[in-house]
Amino acid sequence: MSRILLIEDEERIARVLQLELEHEGYEVHTRADGRSGLNAALNESEWELILLDVMLPELSGLEVLRRIRQANATVPIILLTARDAVPDRVSGLDQGANDYVTKPFATIELLARIRSLLRQRSLQDQSAEQPHLLKVDDLTMDLKSRAVTREGSPIELTPTEFDLLRFLIQHQDEVMSREQIISEVWGYDFVGDTNVVDVYIRYLRQKVDKPFSSKLIQTIRGIGYLLKVETSSSKEADDSAGESNPKDGQTPS
Repeated sequence: MSRILLIEDEERIARVLQLELEHEGYEVHTRADGRSGLNAALNESEWELILLDVMLPELSGLEVLRRIRQANATVPIILLTARDAVPDRVSGLDQGANDYVTKPFATIELLARIRSLLRQRSLQDQSAEQPHLLKVDDLTMDLKSRAVTREGSPIELTPTEFDLLRFLIQHQDEVMSREQIISEVWGYDFVGDTNVVDVYIRYLRQKVDKPFSSKLIQTIRGIGYLLKVETSSSKEADDSAGESNPKDGQTPS
């Protein structure tokens, strides 16, 4: 469970955000002024992410940001600001904020930005510890040996299947269009139909998803594909949506 510190003096906004974040599975702690927020950020715990209002009593959000960055250069910080002027946004980013949202904001957008920053940090931590390993749930990919396992069981992949799976893992929780997949996996000079993506997604599903209880590869109708850890509230994507049957005689390369 990711721990998030929310420093926001508007009680209604803080309460709504806390409820939404806890509903998404985060552990949320709130502070209502800059001084107590700074103390919590520096002394109380290790935080996976900080949501920081710019206009706070006692200490401004930008001053809190500056002091946090003096002590911790890596914790992701998203600014919540009512100021939409470019200089204000630039100032926050220059002082070390990773992102910002302007009030009033859509909660769904803020949640997406939080997921993105947490995913980036997770990948950075993973790369620092084991730069050759990619992990999603119970799926592990070794970039050195090109070995793939799920639930400890080895999965044999062709070179193209391996490259496709690696691309999806590296863009976990991001919807990737067929055109994006083609350009990154097959190359910009690929000449052919984007149907080849559907074919290889089918091959991957047969090996990576079908033998296991949870499904990782999801179809986003009319757009492309998404690799995401399946939660208890999510439904398995329709395997046949947006896919075409492999052409006769077509085999993985």
